[in-house]
Amino acid sequence: MKPIEAVNDFVVKFANVNGSGSASANELFAKSILRMGVPVSPRNIFPSNIQGLPTWYEVRVTEAGHLGRRGGVDLMAAMNPQTWDADLAEIEPGGYLFYDSTRPLPASKFRADVSVISMPLTEICNRTYDDPRQRQLFKNIMYVGALAALLRIDLAVIEALIAQQYKGKEKLLDANVHALHLGHDYATNNLPPIGLEVRAADAVGDRIFIDGNSAAALGCVYGGASVCAWYPITPSSSLAEAFQKYCQKLRVDPATGRNRYAIVQAEDEIASIGMVAGAGWNGARAFTTTSGPGISLMNEIIGLAYFAEIPVTIIDVQRGGPSTGMPTRTQQADLLACAYASHGDTKHVLLLPEDPHECFEFAAAALDLADRLQTPVFVMSDLDIGMNQRLCAPLAWDDARRYDRGKLMTAAELEAGKDFGRYKDVDGDGIPWRTLPATHPTRGSYFTRGTSRDAYARYSERGPDYVYNVQRLLKKFDTARGLVPAPVEQRAAHPTPWGALFFGSTAPAMREAVAALQVQGLALDTLRVRAFPFSDAVRAFIEAHAHVFVVEQNRDAQLRSLIVDDFGIDPARLIPVLHYDGTPITARFIAGAIRAHITQKRAAGADSCAA
Repeated sequence: MKPIEAVNDFVVKFANVNGSGSASANELFAKSILRMGVPVSPRNIFPSNIQGLPTWYEVRVTEAGHLGRRGGVDLMAAMNPQTWDADLAEIEPGGYLFYDSTRPLPASKFRADVSVISMPLTEICNRTYDDPRQRQLFKNIMYVGALAALLRIDLAVIEALIAQQYKGKEKLLDANVHALHLGHDYATNNLPPIGLEVRAADAVGDRIFIDGNSAAALGCVYGGASVCAWYPITPSSSLAEAFQKYCQKLRVDPATGRNRYAIVQAEDEIASIGMVAGAGWNGARAFTTTSGPGISLMNEIIGLAYFAEIPVTIIDVQRGGPSTGMPTRTQQADLLACAYASHGDTKHVLLLPEDPHECFEFAAAALDLADRLQTPVFVMSDLDIGMNQRLCAPLAWDDARRYDRGKLMTAAELEAGKDFGRYKDVDGDGIPWRTLPATHPTRGSYFTRGTSRDAYARYSERGPDYVYNVQRLLKKFDTARGLVPAPVEQRAAHPTPWGALFFGSTAPAMREAVAALQVQGLALDTLRVRAFPFSDAVRAFIEAHAHVFVVEQNRDAQLRSLIVDDFGIDPARLIPVLHYDGTPITARFIAGAIRAHITQKRAAGADSCAA
């Protein structure tokens, strides 16, 4: 098998043990390539325990700019004996295996179609360092140095990153640089060249490298959030922590030094959503961040906020479920749980960001929509977006931006005798006027309750009053169709009966899959859904195609179910493409599933026109 040869287009994967200190070294490797002007897409795949179990870090190097997972590995840095066989099996034919050869392995542990690169890392570390912890930590830096030599990565770039990381800590700086050179020098003098190369380019442009949780936290600051109540849960905790960091920098009164924000780590998720609902009722812009198990606990107060019409923003960084599920794996499996959260008849607004840039935009937009619609609004991120750094468009901060507070009745309007019915639809959009506490000393007050009432907030269990309110809530949900982010359509070069719907973190792999199918003569129109309720453009797209794939990362085709329920479409028209093993979906998986279905249909004569 001829070894793979590629410049700025390959996948490197590190197989390590959790808690070994490898994460920072692997991130250093990824960032060094990025600093050379070559786009990378790294993904950290780690266990939910503290240490001891396997962990992987995958870096896709792609000058073409593909940010989704491709599938397959071209170079495996196998540092974990526990996962050796599985890691070896993942390498592409003609690929490369880099491993610690301090302990020799029998020939049966290798593959004939993979080039083996051996380096006695542990032996070198034991010879160089006395402290056991240093041996482990510097072993990680050493293999980064070795791979830099093999892939022709500019060593000065890595040194600059280490200098940045350990600024002011000269002892640590010097020790890390020394370990880097140990690995680089050994590889240069003892290892044969390989066919993979990183070559300096200018393909990054003005894009930034940020994770979705940090971007969403900054979006909450930009959107005017002044209250955050949360309870720690993977993978959303870093969002609340980032919000606190940004508030400490941006939300402290320069004259008095007083904080202009409140962040509360509550005793549980129930308390956190209760605090957010209370703050929203009182006029503050408030949010909580959580994951699937937290949403389950929050259901009752989400229902209260829906029925009492209180602005609430909830950022759900989705993970594998149900129950504890896979806390450190990604899925898109909370759509139904959030769309219909709480008992009774409820429908909630969902925003579906594809990357950190949209996490920033949609977090700010959710705070506006929650005020405008007086209802809970969900931002549906996931672990793949939230916890992995990704290249994206710069975050645009406009100092002239004004918050949309919706229908707030003023003291002057109340004083002038304007009619105030807290739950009265006055203009047909389903959204009533509200007042904030202390707006007027004697007028505009009302009783907030979770039980039924009439249009003037007076307790009532009369059937007509209840029906009026729940029908008005449906009208308000319909109004939201024109306020949420519109879907994004991409047409093929020529007409095709095949279409595909997708959303969120599936987007980068989906785009690459569509391009690959196009090369193979399979044309596909696509529509990226960005919000629920769906706009009429979603219905129109489905009606314009004979066959529509719905690509998502869950078992039960939840986006497909929402579409069927919302539009009453025949489910047979929507073909599910489902990936839910906890790893981010790959372009190869999507292209393979769609190609197999189209091929089968054509063979059966079901497709009368060429795609």
